[in-house]
Amino acid sequence: MITSHILMVIGEDLDDIEEIVAAARAWAGQPMALATVVAASGSAPRQRGGHMLVAADGRFAGSISGGCVEYDVFALAEQVIAGAPASLATYGTSDPGAWAPDLPCGGEIGVLVQPVSAAGFSPAMFETIAAARAAGTPLTLSTDLATGLTVTGAQEGWFINIYQPARRLLIVGAVQIAQALATLAQTIGFSVTINDPRERFLRAERFAGVTLSDLWPDEAVAAFAPDAQSAVVTLSHDIKIDDPALAAALAGPTGYIGALGSRANHGRRLERLAALGFDSIALARIDGPAGIHIGGLGPQEIALSIAAGMVASLRDAR
Repeated sequence: MITSHILMVIGEDLDDIEEIVAAARAWAGQPMALATVVAASGSAPRQRGGHMLVAADGRFAGSISGGCVEYDVFALAEQVIAGAPASLATYGTSDPGAWAPDLPCGGEIGVLVQPVSAAGFSPAMFETIAAARAAGTPLTLSTDLATGLTVTGAQEGWFINIYQPARRLLIVGAVQIAQALATLAQTIGFSVTINDPRERFLRAERFAGVTLSDLWPDEAVAAFAPDAQSAVVTLSHDIKIDDPALAAALAGPTGYIGALGSRANHGRRLERLAALGFDSIALARIDGPAGIHIGGLGPQEIALSIAAGMVASLRDAR
């Protein structure tokens, strides 16, 4: 039996859920345990909702603390896999024993370890999560901390994890920077679409694992239907391609809008968009030149700066 004061908190750290689902599929058929951060305070390395999946053969995916307490959680997972009931542990308390696991960051986390089984986190739940993300719809799961049972829907007094759809990125302009940005964005949990009406640029062999669109950019943005957790970034350096995409992105609730180019070029871009009727408040939504200044050179470093700016904006950290 688990006893805890940690009740009715909402999970919020699910950036690696794709990795967790992929691992669950790959390891299907062997016993597993799922560790979840169900409480976090202070400078906790992961927030509520973060997962780590542990298989009976020792493999694991995800993390609970970035390495600080993982070995202790592995031991709990081994016990659960062997048949012990679900277990709840707290890490980061003051004055731990000399050999007790601790969080050097000064935060505190509560971790639930439950079996991947019908009595805990059903193996079918991973496919339920995958299906919801593919459909672009949120999924709510509730876990009873007293038993370790997870069910769909919101249950009062239980730990609630809301699995949001993957953040989405539309890159306009299938240039070399787009290749680097697409790869990087996928590693940080974005679903990526590449748009370019120029057939020679938009080739599947240049962009693995992403959706390709050859629509005219304003039509591509409309089809993409960006929301507050979506990003649109223009990279083509061709005003006939970039400007229509930016105008379409500004017309909706797009969470992040970025445009590549020098400050001088961006100034001229704003003048063109102003002539289309966009006021200064709307134009201020465009991050141009796109990204956080890191002095980057070359496609990979420029992509890194854009990705950082994109995440900072969507996390409201700018």
